[in-house]
Amino acid sequence: MKVNVFKERSLCVAADFSIDEKKYLFEQTRLLKEAWYRNDEKILDGFRIKDMDFGIYEVFLEDSTRTRESFRNASEFLGVKLSIFNSDSSSFNKKESYIDGFMTLAGYNNQVFIVRSRLEGICRWLQLQGEKYAERNKLGYKPAFINAGDGKHEHPTQELLDEFTLIEDNHWSTDSLHIALVGDLFHGRTVHSKADGLKIFNNVKVDLVAPPELAMQKQYIDKMKENGFKLRVFNSLEEYLAQPDIASRFYFTRPQLERMGERILKRQDELREKITFREEFVKKLPAPENTFFYHPLPRHKEHPTIPIFLDDLPLNHWEVQSINGMFIRIVLLSAIAGKIGGDFSGATVENTEYKEDFIREVSPDYSRPKVLKEGINPLANGVVIDRFCRGESKEDIWNYLYKTMRIMGFSRYKGSVGVGESKKAPGVYKGLIFLPEIMELSAKDLRRLAAVTAGCTVNIVKDNKVARKLRLASPPRIYKIKGTGCTNSECISHYTHCEHVPPEFIRKGDGALECYYCGHSHRFKDIWK
Repeated sequence: MKVNVFKERSLCVAADFSIDEKKYLFEQTRLLKEAWYRNDEKILDGFRIKDMDFGIYEVFLEDSTRTRESFRNASEFLGVKLSIFNSDSSSFNKKESYIDGFMTLAGYNNQVFIVRSRLEGICRWLQLQGEKYAERNKLGYKPAFINAGDGKHEHPTQELLDEFTLIEDNHWSTDSLHIALVGDLFHGRTVHSKADGLKIFNNVKVDLVAPPELAMQKQYIDKMKENGFKLRVFNSLEEYLAQPDIASRFYFTRPQLERMGERILKRQDELREKITFREEFVKKLPAPENTFFYHPLPRHKEHPTIPIFLDDLPLNHWEVQSINGMFIRIVLLSAIAGKIGGDFSGATVENTEYKEDFIREVSPDYSRPKVLKEGINPLANGVVIDRFCRGESKEDIWNYLYKTMRIMGFSRYKGSVGVGESKKAPGVYKGLIFLPEIMELSAKDLRRLAAVTAGCTVNIVKDNKVARKLRLASPPRIYKIKGTGCTNSECISHYTHCEHVPPEFIRKGDGALECYYCGHSHRFKDIWK
């Protein structure tokens, strides 16, 4: 029997669905939308779940109108049991854990949770725990979690409706896209989802238009580059419109200056002006009739980045964009319920396999005798860690040497640390750790050391010779290692939230470590408390 790949699927980030899976959902949304305006009940009925025992729970821990109401209307169309969570009187306000609250609701025959929260990565954590809860308690279903916006991380269902609208306006072609992202690109979770979401187009050119204070975070810029997008950066709309290569699609976001402190608020008028479209800009658009503006809404009523005078112009595609929100969410919920999706064929999201490739043993070069010394005395037996933080400043190396001694528990043993200059590269410094009382490092210690200080070399010295030489890279996945933690204070795994979420990090191609929950990027030295 063919498995419906959408049934009981969670949507935590834009990358949770493959390009083929999204194209299928968009084809279904097109079919639904056309049938809606024809009043074709036969086709519409094919999307309806029509099961009042199928529970959908809206849990909005932050205010929302558009997302919440579009999901509510979608649920009513589908004919299911819809529950609305009252955050004002919830147990979460009494410092009770999110897991206990959500899993209790999952046990009451609620299969889908639509969650908005300031805590980033909360849906991923709920998804993992929901699978275990369902198995332990033999629920007969696996609860699905849909991210309706988590802090300044992502908003994947908004990304789905944005992509559908862009494709619809592109006459259903996904060949190419040139889009300008304008506004608060630092806090805007809708534009963050585009770093992966816009991969649905074969050729993507993105123009980032924001003053430095509101610029896109590096982790999302890096992801766009990794996905092959062509990027350009501009500090203001005026600067952008003064050059000849202007996009035909503009995506505006609301500046969230209230999140950035008094210093920024004092300059709010200046910053708003840089990202607000003005009437005189219309004539600078190369083809206004073929240029479309989008906005996730709502606009700021006092300082809209897309002023009201544009509402009646052909530029206005943010209203169609908003209407499409209900259609895409009907299709998404119908697919997760298993009502549609059985006829899908194509590539799905593959589970990542992490190769344990971070420890490489190399042969010691006996043709070049090397006596390792601790101070002035040769080290006859023990462990020497070399190339520690190579290339960093002497001060940083010293500081991290002592931190590493504490993290690894080496301070219990006799030993010493030092900073030396590379003989092959004068002016380049590296740290060394001498441990004469330790004859070998266990696999667990090596894994921990690789996570603490990627790039170092471990020398096992026996009888005045290097018997084994190990080069350590950062592990592809860092998890279940005590003492680590995400530095993003809004992440569900951050210790201040007391949710007891074990930190986990994924190594990226450039060596950065990405938090599994919130996507925040770290250097290997940053994850240690």
